[in-house]
Amino acid sequence: MTITITTSNMNGIRAARRKNVGKWVDGHTPDVWCMQEVRAPQTEIDPIFNDFARRYAEHGAVTDPADLHRMNEVCRVKGRAGVGMLTTLPVAATRYGLPGLDEDVDSGRWIEADVVTPEGYTITVVCVYVHAGSAEDETKMAQKYRFLDHMLVRLGELRDEAARGGRQAVLCGDFNIAHTPLDIKNAKGNVKHAGFLPEERAYVDRWLDEYEFVDVMRDLAGDIQGPYTWWSQRGRAFDNNVGWRLDYQFATPELAETACGFMIDKAPTYETRWSDHAPLSITYNV
Repeated sequence: MTITITTSNMNGIRAARRKNVGKWVDGHTPDVWCMQEVRAPQTEIDPIFNDFARRYAEHGAVTDPADLHRMNEVCRVKGRAGVGMLTTLPVAATRYGLPGLDEDVDSGRWIEADVVTPEGYTITVVCVYVHAGSAEDETKMAQKYRFLDHMLVRLGELRDEAARGGRQAVLCGDFNIAHTPLDIKNAKGNVKHAGFLPEERAYVDRWLDEYEFVDVMRDLAGDIQGPYTWWSQRGRAFDNNVGWRLDYQFATPELAETACGFMIDKAPTYETRWSDHAPLSITYNV
């Protein structure tokens, strides 16, 4: 039995709805869907999630719209961040917020759900939205590094849980870091820009080496250039595929070994995309 987990930065869920994200849902009903940059109040998220649930039911992913589990955390800073998760799987427990962080700017960036697979295994799925940062703004970079430091603590706990034979885990989201030159079209031109700073990339090195998480898409794709998941709105970056890989799924080793395929669903044209990111879906044979 396989399950598919999708992560997608919505670039504003209300804007995505106007750009017909519903049509995408009609063709894609992942077992777990992690969303970042929802950027909307609860009163506007609820009807959009209800519409997604209706579409899931229409396409047979759930029997009834009420069977689609819905979780989200709104950022306390209006118009910022916000994460959400939908799943067809039973949810044993849900946790909101990255432990140790309680500032408004750090809210709406972390949800954990312990989902139960059809075979009865429980997997912790984390939906993450890391601060973008700005190399010219010390405050924004301090916020990003603070968030990343607290992530290390939680990753260690998730790693230890998995190593003891407990829940495997996968972190899904927009991490706002291109890890290596393979993950960015113009590496040399961006070494001093947020998202490709050596200090940021070193965190990903630690996740993979010290904390033993696996970059699942890269593991499946091999050492090829890209594929990318984000393209600037400026110029013709999308048309010329001048992109960055910012969206990842980092899994504990046992779960990563079950990954059997991935898809980056880049829109066919600039006009038909509903976000500046493309959804990343990975199928696990659990």
